Parts: sequence; C-alpha cells; structure tokens
Amino acid sequence: MKKYQLGEFEEIVILTIAILQKEAYGASIKHEIETRLSRKVSMGAMHTALIRLERKGYVKSFSGESTEERMGRPRRYFSITGAGKKAIEASRDARIELWSAIPKIVMDLKVV
Repeated sequence: MKKYQLGEFEEIVILTIAILQKEAYGASIKHEIETRLSRKVSMGAMHTALIRLERKGYVKSFSGESTEERMGRPRRYFSITGAGKKAIEASRDARIELWSAIPKIVMDLKVV
C-alpha cells in the first residue's frame, strides 16, 4: 500500500485548496472546480472529500469570522498540511512517471 493515497476527486479538491490559499472554503472550492474543470460538484461530495482529507491529515480546517450574510455562522477555511503537500507531490510524481513510460508511438497514433 502506498504511503500517500489520494482519490481523483480528493486530488482535485486539495489542488484547488492550494490554488485558493487563504480563500479556500467549501463554496469557493466548489466554484473554482466547476469553473476551471467545467465539472458539476455537489456540496455533499465536496464536504465528504474535505472530511476525508482532514482525517488523512492532508488538510486542516479553521473557523473564520461570523458574518450576517451567513446568519452568524463562520465559514470553515481549509489549508494544506505538510503531509498534504507530500501527498500531492507523490501523486504528481506518479503521474509523470506513468506518462513518461508511455511509448511515443502510442501517443502518436490517430484514433479512427
């Protein structure tokens, strides 16, 4: 079993947190994924992925300020931990290794 395990959607979520940095909260992460990838994301899937990433120790969350707009509820912000950075680096490295192992002729073939 690999040391760092990320599902595809978890990887997308954690990379998006890296993009958004201090503005990474549920709705902003969802919007960024939908905008960048033209992919619909349910809030349920988003929250499930964030919970999983936090349990794995790849992200940490903290409460922001309460706002009237949110009826006094604070936003929950997310940031990547050291383990999370290692996980996305391991994922990137694995993908690069796989891509570089594909023979050039395979990628040059035209689909009929």
